[in-house]
Amino acid sequence: MADDCIFCKIARGEIFCAELYNTDTVLAFLDIAPVHKGHALVLPKAHHETIFDIPPDLWRDIMTAQQIVGKAILQVTGAPGMNVMTNCYKVAGQLVPHAHWHLIPRHEGDGLELWPQGAYGDNEEMNRLAEAVRLAME
Repeated sequence: MADDCIFCKIARGEIFCAELYNTDTVLAFLDIAPVHKGHALVLPKAHHETIFDIPPDLWRDIMTAQQIVGKAILQVTGAPGMNVMTNCYKVAGQLVPHAHWHLIPRHEGDGLELWPQGAYGDNEEMNRLAEAVRLAME
């Protein structure tokens, strides 16, 4: 855990949270500034800056927490849907550099807008980018 990370401090019990779920590896709590009532955060207790830094053996615990907490939030809020979202790095909206997921209950006409979609110029442009990504994974 990082000494100055607010989520690490919450995980250590140094800062209050409205806890929803707590295991040896994962913590979930209500977001202090919710998009909608019931908006929760799920995070690994160990400090990992983004999802790209999380070790593979921790993913099962994180996904289990998201399923358990997400289903309970849907039941309690009566929301017919939910966004499960994460942001990686500041430019993408990550405000706390500790990997975490937002579970945001959604209702019809609730005003939350998602990003606009774009398009590729043509299939060749899309294929060139796909090839570059595949090569980067080698």
